[in-house]
Amino acid sequence: MAILVTGGCGYIGSHTVVELIKNGYDTVIVDNLYNSDISALDNIQKITGVKPVFYECDIRDKDGLDKIFTENEIEAVIHFAGLKAVGESVAKPLMYYENNVGGTVTLVQSMLEHGVKKIVFSSSATVYGDPDRVPITEDCSLHPTNPYGNTKYMVEMILRDVCVSDPEFSATLLRYFNPIGAHESGLIGEKPNGIPNNLMPRIIRVAKGEAEAITVFGKDYPTPDGTGVRDYIHVVDLAEGHIKALRAAKAGAKEYNLGTGTGYSVLDIINAFEKASGIKIKTLDCPRRPGDIATCYSDPSAAEKELGWKATKTLDEMCVSSWNFAKDK
Repeated sequence: MAILVTGGCGYIGSHTVVELIKNGYDTVIVDNLYNSDISALDNIQKITGVKPVFYECDIRDKDGLDKIFTENEIEAVIHFAGLKAVGESVAKPLMYYENNVGGTVTLVQSMLEHGVKKIVFSSSATVYGDPDRVPITEDCSLHPTNPYGNTKYMVEMILRDVCVSDPEFSATLLRYFNPIGAHESGLIGEKPNGIPNNLMPRIIRVAKGEAEAITVFGKDYPTPDGTGVRDYIHVVDLAEGHIKALRAAKAGAKEYNLGTGTGYSVLDIINAFEKASGIKIKTLDCPRRPGDIATCYSDPSAAEKELGWKATKTLDEMCVSSWNFAKDK
């Protein structure tokens, strides 16, 4: 029996495949390579000694998914595949709804038709929107502020409804905060196609001389230094959370925050990266982006109590590993 990993060649997906293999799981990857790279397969093999089964397929392709479920004994799905840029979602909302929501509906239809009733879903802290309070607990109200967050919220609701309709179905909803960092080998890490949207890849472009400065969107937030505060988590810690969630999964839907419980500002991250790399990062101040919020960090205690999971890696480790992966590429 194997774990099907959608988006398994991507940033978080590839790290999770490594952890799955390390923990003795057989893996099957499905990825359309829209925002990922086929080279991840070879690098996963270099790290683990195992090359996962791979299908180049879009999760909206029902016939393609049915073929995968028919050809492999799948016991559970870890679902990463989806578009993920907040700004792009504001500009192209229909693309996000069609891909993230429509693709998940097709995936779950195929799962049910093949008797697969366990899914671990890559949700997001964006479902909380501008949070009621910080640190954010899982019982905070959900009111996302952009189309990307709306798609994550909608998929959570869909999976909850499936669990009601089928009492054997299990959906674990992992609400990520902000993953950064890379595998200690330096072989896999965050490598977005095109111009990156996330903070760390944008810092790295400046460090490598590929951009003159990093744009800081908003320095007038009600935070200690005026820049947005987020909960940054090492991607390997995040990947390990999926193994814990898979093992602890029970029938029904259950949500968990995966974060460190500590908030760092944009300038905190830039300063920590400068320390890790020895490179000065030039910044350019710009107005706030639509949909962004001031402060967002987690209370991850439920995951520690119920899954036995806790993030352990430091901000320095996140920055050092990010630069170790990116500097020679």
